[in-house]
Amino acid sequence: MTREKTICALATAAGGAIGIIRVSGNNTFQIINKIFTKDLTAAKANTINYGHIINAHNDIIDEVLISVFRAPHSYTGEDSVEISCHASSYIVSEIMSLLYAAGARAAEPGEFTQRSFLNGKMDLAQAEAVADVIASQNAAAHRIAFKQMKGGFSSELRDMRGELLELVSLMELELDFSEE
Repeated sequence: MTREKTICALATAAGGAIGIIRVSGNNTFQIINKIFTKDLTAAKANTINYGHIINAHNDIIDEVLISVFRAPHSYTGEDSVEISCHASSYIVSEIMSLLYAAGARAAEPGEFTQRSFLNGKMDLAQAEAVADVIASQNAAAHRIAFKQMKGGFSSELRDMRGELLELVSLMELELDFSEE
């Protein structure tokens, strides 16, 4: 996997009224500018931009909202956008095809979270907890997974690591004194 390649994927389940397509990577804005009616190169972070997705013939595919996220303050730590479009299978398929033609590739399962981990946005325990949050079937499972995803387990491990380091240093100090 080359992390330099910009990836895209449908982030919502099929069958709803709205589909969200996530795009992330170094060339996010160059790719989006090829299919969106507005230039997002200078768009401010954490903004939503209204416009149209168009094909090579300038036919309008859909009226969309595009949320802009700038590196490193995005889920993946990369420049990212989320395209909110109508969720018809035709529209989603057309937008995905346009993204591929513009230079993006389909994201592999879990690749957005993998990039988040590789870019230091979360640790391994948090990355694994994302799947647990998605799979949670009840309030208790959700609460545990969500706490872990937000760093609860990692925080406890950091605290325990600190206590262990303190204990080791005290043991080393005691060994030094006992030799004298």
